Amino acid sequence: MKKLYPNARLALDGLLMDGQTIAVGGFGLCGIPEQLIDAVVDSGTHDLTVISNNAGVDGIGLGKLLYSRQVRRMIASYVGENEEFERQLLSGELEVDLTPQGTLAEKLRAGGAGIPAFYTRTGVGTPVAEGKETREFGGQRYLLEHALVADVALVKAWKADCAGNLVYRKTARNFNPMIATAGRTTVAEVEEIVPTGELDPDQIHTPGIFVQRVIVNQAPAKHIEKRTTRSA
Repeated sequence: MKKLYPNARLALDGLLMDGQTIAVGGFGLCGIPEQLIDAVVDSGTHDLTVISNNAGVDGIGLGKLLYSRQVRRMIASYVGENEEFERQLLSGELEVDLTPQGTLAEKLRAGGAGIPAFYTRTGVGTPVAEGKETREFGGQRYLLEHALVADVALVKAWKADCAGNLVYRKTARNFNPMIATAGRTTVAEVEEIVPTGELDPDQIHTPGIFVQRVIVNQAPAKHIEKRTTRSA
């Protein structure tokens, strides 16, 4: 099966449809699949449900999808750093399902593992629990959370081989491994491609069985949300 595609547009060809759910890796602007996000913007696909830790910043990453009004619903754990996100949320233009960060990670991991739901103490007694089933275990109240599965998952990795095995680099690993397994179709944007067999099996973070398409972006922007410096 040929997994390597020449660019993001061709890698997403035939995958995107209006109204579908897309999961996108990254934490802030660290480890975001920027070329794949740009290709979604260019596709004009709309009414999307987007699962991601956050929505980038204004004009960068998922912030572009918000600006072009292609997102109907966000499932995220953090909405800061993005004025357009805040504006759409407060005006009622955007549905937002705020999810505790650890719960979001576990919902994605469970979706990739075929686990339909799980119990957690996180969110019990808060607005997070509204409308959700609770149950007592060992004298403690737990909240039932349902797993997340996306129609398409977009992830960023450091290296891949031709079989789609992925290696992430440092903090860019973040949500990417869980999102890679939670997609019915997963597309990876990587900085380097190597022949199959060159990666140390013990260093592979996402097995290629979860990845259907790969593109190479040799010069990612690697934006910094807030650059902090000191005077000389």
